[in-house]
Amino acid sequence: MADTDRDSDDLVRQITNVESIRSQVQYFSRIHEVVFVSVVCMAQFMTQAALGACLAPLHIIGDGLNVSNPGILSWLIAGYSLTVGTFILFFGRCGDLFGYRSMFIIGFFWFALWSLIAGLSVYSNYMLFIFARTLQGLGPAMLFPNALALLGSTYPPGNKKRMVFALFGGLAPAGAVLGAVFAAWLSERAWWPWTFWCMAIYCLILAVVGIFVIPFTHSAPKGLSFNDLLVELDVIGATLGVTGLVLVNIAWNQAPVVGWSVAYVYVLLIVGALLLAGFIFYEMRVAPKPLIPFHALNLDVSFILGCMACGWASFGIWVFYLFQFFENIRGQTPLASAAQIVPASLSGLAAAGVTGLLMSKLRPGWIMLFAMLGFTIGNVFFAIAPVHQTYWALTFVSVVVMPWGMDMSFPAATVVLSDAVPRRHQGVAASLVTTVVNYSISIGLGFAGTVEVHVNNGGKTLPDLLKGYRGSAYMGIGFGSLGIALSLVFLLKSAGRSHDHAVEMTPQGEVKEARDETDSTRSTLA
Repeated sequence: MADTDRDSDDLVRQITNVESIRSQVQYFSRIHEVVFVSVVCMAQFMTQAALGACLAPLHIIGDGLNVSNPGILSWLIAGYSLTVGTFILFFGRCGDLFGYRSMFIIGFFWFALWSLIAGLSVYSNYMLFIFARTLQGLGPAMLFPNALALLGSTYPPGNKKRMVFALFGGLAPAGAVLGAVFAAWLSERAWWPWTFWCMAIYCLILAVVGIFVIPFTHSAPKGLSFNDLLVELDVIGATLGVTGLVLVNIAWNQAPVVGWSVAYVYVLLIVGALLLAGFIFYEMRVAPKPLIPFHALNLDVSFILGCMACGWASFGIWVFYLFQFFENIRGQTPLASAAQIVPASLSGLAAAGVTGLLMSKLRPGWIMLFAMLGFTIGNVFFAIAPVHQTYWALTFVSVVVMPWGMDMSFPAATVVLSDAVPRRHQGVAASLVTTVVNYSISIGLGFAGTVEVHVNNGGKTLPDLLKGYRGSAYMGIGFGSLGIALSLVFLLKSAGRSHDHAVEMTPQGEVKEARDETDSTRSTLA
């Protein structure tokens, strides 16, 4: 009975917060609304821009920090994605407690601070740079779930909301591309630290603008004791989950650097796995307010999250090794390499628009299947592209196809999880999707790096380097193919099954959803 009352109180608080935001937004001018959406969507853009900022000029940064080991270089990417992926759920819970607006603005200030330090690491060593990049990832981890919560709270269900979320997803490839191009240009024409200093300036500007254009949401409930705060944030669960994910990730990404024969790699992997098992047990059996409501997640959610993990691991492998292929095999400059992925931004925007339209006509399972095909086909074209073939053949097709996987999978997964969990867990559902996306990019690089070092014969010649890159691409194809298989199983499982909630269209094109609710929830809303 106490749990029901607590859930009802949480639901009342969240509904009150949503109504508070919407009541403020309805008085926005058109310009204010455009600036508001633009600033919030910059969370997606800057998250991917920071990822792309190390892709194109990776070897220039490595030379500046006296690093040439491919395993260490991959940490410049993996360390950032690691913290983005592992802390999103926790900071999503912080947003629920302390306010989406507050966490969003703090996220951009944090992003700016560690971008500045990442640039200053040129005066130190690569350890400081990796440390700064890892802490830089906490900024997007704060931004992402709270940006989604701000948009979800602002717009009621309907066409406008679908298009705003499609725009949010569509900025992912645009951010990665522009981040890579801008970083390559600054690294070649000026000095690579300016990439991160400019990033710091831009994030600082976004934080200040956000203070003026983002409506107030809510603040932490008054009268919370320290113990109450620990319970609300599920600090014990978060510590178990984050530590376990970090240790597993470090093991897989460090193994290509030092080799699997080193004992501490196995120790980290085993301890990380045990901590994750402890996290699941604690969340399911002990936690009074679990970070992840496992009881609310069904088999459909497992299939969708499995698809997302496979697809985005495939993407992480593709985007990292594509730049290695451009620069180390085809001998292109970082700027030329970045320019060759520019079509991905246009293709991503087109994919986002099409997905926004298809979501009202097709079940999410079909969209997820198309997305997995995009991830897989993009890696296939990259894996078989001859070294001396023109860019406009297989490589161009790979660059155009891959964003369709990115921008079709994210909204489809968000819709499935949104439909699968009660209203009080909507923020957790969105955060869980984003966690899987970013963590999969990082862990996928660890798997691919292990394959690379085992097949490239030391990577001392161009043919051996190419062999390692091809092996990693085949790993990406394997992840994508597994995602296709999971999406087909999900489709077959859901075929002919009645929906657990009705969907009704209003004359204005908005969606009315009738969800099953508990008696206590009904009485609370009444």
